Amino acid sequence: MSNKVAVITGGASGIGLAAAHRFAAEGASVVIGDLDEKHAQAAAQEITDAGGTAIGVAVNVLEEASIAALIARAVDEFGNLHVLCNHVGGSNPRKDLDLLRMDMDEFDKTMALNVRSTVLGSRLALPHMIEAGGGSIINTASVGGLSGDYLQSAYGTAKAAVIRLTQYIATQYGPQMVRCNAVAPGAISTPALRDNLSEDEIEAIKGHNALPFLGEAEDIANTMLFLASDESRYLTGQLLVVDGGMSSHSSIAEDRRGFMPN
Repeated sequence: MSNKVAVITGGASGIGLAAAHRFAAEGASVVIGDLDEKHAQAAAQEITDAGGTAIGVAVNVLEEASIAALIARAVDEFGNLHVLCNHVGGSNPRKDLDLLRMDMDEFDKTMALNVRSTVLGSRLALPHMIEAGGGSIINTASVGGLSGDYLQSAYGTAKAAVIRLTQYIATQYGPQMVRCNAVAPGAISTPALRDNLSEDEIEAIKGHNALPFLGEAEDIANTMLFLASDESRYLTGQLLVVDGGMSSHSSIAEDRRGFMPN
């Protein structure tokens, strides 16, 4: 990724931070956008201390002007823009419940945080990528956007929208050499996961993986690196599911294990 400029929203912790380190290690100039400016700058300092190039910038992806300022800072600082990771997302699992009990204010916020922010970030980055001769937009989706669940109705709906939006961007701007792909993480051992779920819940989720462990932030970061680099130059409009095999089997597979002959 030498000579490439990459913007990562939500880049000060978890998967975003891991991606920032991987991009910088491969030669990219990285702009870490995060709601917490001190954390963003501290993350950038970690990278520069390791010999990379990075800056930390405050961004609130719920505000168009704030995203515009983030993109402008990247271009002003490094002269161009080649990669955008629309990584900020999520919902409050205590309010994002089943349809009858879901907090509608939480629904609206979840759609804005996950979908509207992806639309805005992409709209603001696209002109710079086209001017640079092409680029790569990487959207963070989720396995939650692939099937139904009992909880987090808003989150699953929003991530499904991100997956479809990814295809629209890829279709519309492929002729200008801008690629757009999405990554759908499964259960990843990040601070956000551990803050929102108990150990019992985490163990229960792990039991649904085909692999006997949870993924780490670096597993998703490595996938993002592939999508950001020219090694994936013929890949666009696609969803890469990185979930330890959680979505690879049918819902009755675990029950059928008990019927296997000795």
